[in-house]
Formats: sequence, C-alpha cells, structure tokens
Amino acid sequence: MSRKYFDQLADLITEAANSRSARLDRMDTVEILSLINEEDSIVPKIIAAQIPNIARAVELFVGVLRAAGRVFYLGAGTSGRLGVLDAAECPPTFGTDPRQIIGIISGGRSTLVRSREGVEDKPGAAKRDLKRHGFSADDLLVAIAASGKTPYTLAGLAYARETGAQTIFICANPPDKLTVPADVVIPVVLGPEVIAGSTRMKAGTAQKLILNMISTAAMVRLGKTYGNLMVDLKATSAKLVARSQRILMSVLEIDYDHAGELLKSAGGEVKTALVMGKLGCTAAESRQKLVKADGFVYRVIGE
Repeated sequence: MSRKYFDQLADLITEAANSRSARLDRMDTVEILSLINEEDSIVPKIIAAQIPNIARAVELFVGVLRAAGRVFYLGAGTSGRLGVLDAAECPPTFGTDPRQIIGIISGGRSTLVRSREGVEDKPGAAKRDLKRHGFSADDLLVAIAASGKTPYTLAGLAYARETGAQTIFICANPPDKLTVPADVVIPVVLGPEVIAGSTRMKAGTAQKLILNMISTAAMVRLGKTYGNLMVDLKATSAKLVARSQRILMSVLEIDYDHAGELLKSAGGEVKTALVMGKLGCTAAESRQKLVKADGFVYRVIGE
C-alpha cells in the first residue's frame, strides 16, 4: 500500500471511529443490538435527501434499457455482492433477460460466497472484466464503493467513461473526496460505523436500499408492473405459478382452473394472459398489443 492511499483512507468518514460505540465490548447483548438499530435508523433519512440523484439514476437506467443497452453493476466485497444480488433478482421478478442487467464482483463468482481480500486492489482486473462482457458506449455502469476509493471499482468507472458510456457512482463518503467523476453520484454519508470501517453495516444497508429503489423504479417505468403487481414474470417454478394464478384470479375475477388455462395458453407469461383475459384475444394478439403500448397493461386495456 502506498502512503498516499493510506492517507486517503485515513481521511474517510467510513474509516473513522464512532464515539457512540467506543465501549462496545463492554455492552451487554441488548445494548449492542439497540445501538446497531439506532445507527441503522438514520439510513432511510439520509437516502431521502438523495432522491433527486436516485431519480436521475433511474432515468439513465430506463433510457439505456429502452435503447437495447445493458446495465452493469460493479464493485468489490459487500458492494460487489449487493450489485450481483440486485442483477440476479431482476429476471425472476420482472422478466428481464439475464443478459440485460449484469453484476460483476472483483475476484469473480467465488468471492460471492468466500471473501478474498486483496482482489479489490487490482485495478487492471476491472477493465478486463468489463471488456470480457463487451462493455460499450451503449451500456450503463453502476459503480458501487462505500469508501469511494476502491481501486478495482474506480478503474472500472474510469474505463466506462473512456468508452463513452454513462455512469452512476454510489458511495458513502462526500462527493468532494472522489477521484473519478460520474454522470450521477449518489453519496450517502452516514457517519462512522458501529464497528470502525465495517461498511457491510450502515453503508451496505444503504447500498441495498438504493439498488432496490433504482431497479424497481426503472422496471415500473418500463411497464413491468400492472399497478403494484409484478405481471412481467414468467411462471417457471411452483411458487411463481401460484403467484401468477393469484394475480389473474384477482384482477380478472376468475376461478383457479380458468386462471391456469389462461396462463398455459400464454406460455406462462402473466402479462400476456392478463390482456388475453381482459380483451378476449389470442396470445399472439396480446403480445402485439403490449408491444404497441410499450409493455404497459393499463394502456392496452384502456384504463
């Protein structure tokens, strides 16, 4: 480690000691848990102040997917795992193509289940990882780093900017501490962690909430829901079949068997089945109508 990097880290809020937990090892279990809970309670309030920036991030996300580009999450450690998690949850929840939203973690898949310290210090790996996926100016990079200083993540962000791609940076330190710019910066400055430097705590919680907000709002803007129902999923498991049938039964006011028949006729596509049930059309006609309406069910059925 260079002295410059050492000094940069020493100056970060995420590395500072929290005065409220200075006697943590002398607290009983209830006191420890109460303190952690109190510290966690500030996270949503800090995020609320960043909603304008989060909204800008959503617009970038939506614009890139509408233009047939891809969204990449990039990070190391906890940040990387949370990005991979959000990417992995989009296909079953919103019916997205797994190739549309991609999570990349430093060190590769093995670091998802077993931490490998040091992989975040290899900036060259970020460029290689993005190039392996054919990352281009048509794509969007969501870089995630609590410290805002992670070499791997910053290198990926720099490479994305070199390609001309749009970028989002989520961090837990003030934006004036950043060394690589981004089109949208979402700094959630939460103060020191209960355990100094353990950014899997408040910072990780904030990252999870923000990623949920961005991807969920983007999917709603892309017509992936009908009201608050996830109608763009495909019934590919017993749980999803049951959820799909409940949606059809509720919205169309039909019985279990009728819902099952509609779902089968629609190839397991809830949105297609819903329009079929509402308009009495075929699956092919339903899909054509949805394409013309940019995927929004309420537009197709005239609400």
